[in-house]
Amino acid sequence: MKLSLQLKLGQQLTMTPQLQQAIRLLQLSTLDLQQEIQEALETNPMLEMDESASENDNAENNQGDTQQDELIAKSEQSTERSDSENDEFQELQNSDWNENEIPDELAVDSSWDDIYINTTPGSSYNSTNQAGEDSDFESRNSAVESLQDHLNWQLNLTPMSDSDRLIAMAIIDSIDPNGLLTSSISSIHAGLIRELDIEEDEVLAVLHRIQQFDPVGVGYRDLNECLRLQLAHCDPESPGYHLAGKIIDNFLPQLATRDYKLIMKRLRVKEEELKAALQIILSLNPKPGSEITLSDTQYVVPDVFVTKEKGRWKVELNPDTTPSIRVNPDYAALVGRGGSGSDNAYLKDSLQEARWFLKSLQSRNETLLKVARNIVDHQRGFFDYGDEAMKPLVLHDIAEAVGMHESTISRVTTQKYMHTPRGIYELKYFFSSHVATHEGGECSSTAIRALIKKLVASENPQKPLSDSKITSLLGEQGINIARRTIAKYRESLSISPSNERKRLL
Repeated sequence: MKLSLQLKLGQQLTMTPQLQQAIRLLQLSTLDLQQEIQEALETNPMLEMDESASENDNAENNQGDTQQDELIAKSEQSTERSDSENDEFQELQNSDWNENEIPDELAVDSSWDDIYINTTPGSSYNSTNQAGEDSDFESRNSAVESLQDHLNWQLNLTPMSDSDRLIAMAIIDSIDPNGLLTSSISSIHAGLIRELDIEEDEVLAVLHRIQQFDPVGVGYRDLNECLRLQLAHCDPESPGYHLAGKIIDNFLPQLATRDYKLIMKRLRVKEEELKAALQIILSLNPKPGSEITLSDTQYVVPDVFVTKEKGRWKVELNPDTTPSIRVNPDYAALVGRGGSGSDNAYLKDSLQEARWFLKSLQSRNETLLKVARNIVDHQRGFFDYGDEAMKPLVLHDIAEAVGMHESTISRVTTQKYMHTPRGIYELKYFFSSHVATHEGGECSSTAIRALIKKLVASENPQKPLSDSKITSLLGEQGINIARRTIAKYRESLSISPSNERKRLL
């Protein structure tokens, strides 16, 4: 084998670090972008917060503040007094007090803050910090509680023997978030028999006590028991109470399929009597544990705002999504003064990275604003009239309008939200396929879903519209669509089939 040197010419597409960073920032959500900016501020000494921009914003926000004017007026009035009187007068001005409410004596075990609560923010006497409590209300009340926590809390307040308490803890651990007991009585008994000398009847007795906990019906083993437990807490004198019990015990399958005629025939009751019983049954919760849910709030921060001014739709970036940052001028001035040492090389690299980062942020904002404006221009009918006026739109349409690749448009519209007078929508919401019309035009799938939702909302609950009927109604409006497509759109809207939508009430 002979070794030789060969020269080949070729082209290869590579992504520079700057381009990789720009693409990565482009696809980040608002919250992720804020974390990325915070990390850049902590790791790159050349970057800093632009305090001048925030001070200008605060100055504009403070104009016309009546409370500020009142404080200024008070301070001007206080300057007319002597220095010794001024301090005392200022304390009285800053405190919320009434001369007629001053008691002659204070209790021995009381303190000044118990009688006089200073509500002025920043005062040393403001021990309760009422303004802070209001602003931090959600964070103080954001602790989540599971169903098990709620049941264990009630268990600690219930007098029980030690063995019954262990049984109750085992039962609570076997209850799912909906309140269903996922383990059988025999399996729970088998798991406790090594520690406790008990019978299955004792486990069942403890279960019956837990089933009386809040929410009522928790710890049920089947739907019949769940509804029965809740029905026992209803007023037995209410119309339809006893009939509701018979339906729960014997006709739950027929009730699920809305076979009301069979129920009335078997029980020999009239429609009015059945309506009264159904009203009681519908007030019961088949998943009582869902009342105690984990309230982990998910926040959506809009990236752009859409408003209508003088008959035209205006699109603006949300200034709160990206904090104002800049290159530190003092550190940037040090570059080039340190010669060729390692410190100067580090400063040069940091300065270059900072400039790339700022340029990538600017490119992200410009691309996002450009895409959002084109979406609003294309979907102006939606903003004026709602979902029914939505037009078909695909990524290629916007990509062609802004002169970018479809993959870039996909990154821009993912996890980016638009605040409109009709609500907050993800940018991807405005993209949808189309269906042909009789006139040769196109109708958006989003508009068709809105029409289906409107037809179902206005239907007769005793004779709901079938998918075939909805197809014919849309056909009368000039929309060519198959019945199976109607079924697919209906399921995407979480609308049940016609036989399950049938109601007597």
